Amino acid sequence: MSGPSFKGLALFTPAGDCVYCRDLRKAAHWHLDLCAALQQQLGLNAPPYFLLPCFTATVDRWFDAHSQSLVTVAEAYPRVLPFETLLNTLFELGDLQWQPNYGNQEECCSQVIESYRADFPQLWQCHDLIMPIQPSADPEPTQPNRPENLEFSPQLYQFKLFVNGSDTLATEQMLRLLHRSLEAALSSPYSLELVDVLKHPEMAEAEHISATPTLIQVLPQPPRRLVGLFSSQSQIIQQLLGQD
Repeated sequence: MSGPSFKGLALFTPAGDCVYCRDLRKAAHWHLDLCAALQQQLGLNAPPYFLLPCFTATVDRWFDAHSQSLVTVAEAYPRVLPFETLLNTLFELGDLQWQPNYGNQEECCSQVIESYRADFPQLWQCHDLIMPIQPSADPEPTQPNRPENLEFSPQLYQFKLFVNGSDTLATEQMLRLLHRSLEAALSSPYSLELVDVLKHPEMAEAEHISATPTLIQVLPQPPRRLVGLFSSQSQIIQQLLGQD
């Protein structure tokens, strides 16, 4: 495999349509943008957030200065693994074997997904859609957005964000700020699970969530959490990741 560093994101529908982004800057689009693209292209009443993360695949490629080589980490949920050949073609990965992600099994169960069919029938209809989302022309984050004099190991970071799903606009704003913060601070792969406490009160109870939004860094240990509205990238980086 060859090629520059990049982050690749793909979102599939239950019928097999796909929207994806290959972001060389690792700073442009995230899952919300793919949901918005599906909404616009298929004429949905709302962004299909329920497809996250069960119908997603993520690939991250970066240059490892220690080994002087490119490192590629590719992960897909079970519903997406049958499209491995297509994913390798879209992201130019040769015959790379994608790693399965078996998380969120309760939320990804067939009964939960099927409960949305009546409201989003277009997602169960195949449109032979394979649509790239182009990175925006926004200026790249400036150097002060990234903590200086820090070296990051290529370890996996895992986060959970607990939100009140009735406030869609606030949730979207929080996710965008969180994405910019993590992309500015981390050079390693990371995953983000979005949990609506109204739909999954049992998950909120298990994590002792008393207010929303609450962001938890699950991995690496020890766990960290940030409760309340996020005011800035530096707040997330310092309080959650423990980086000055």
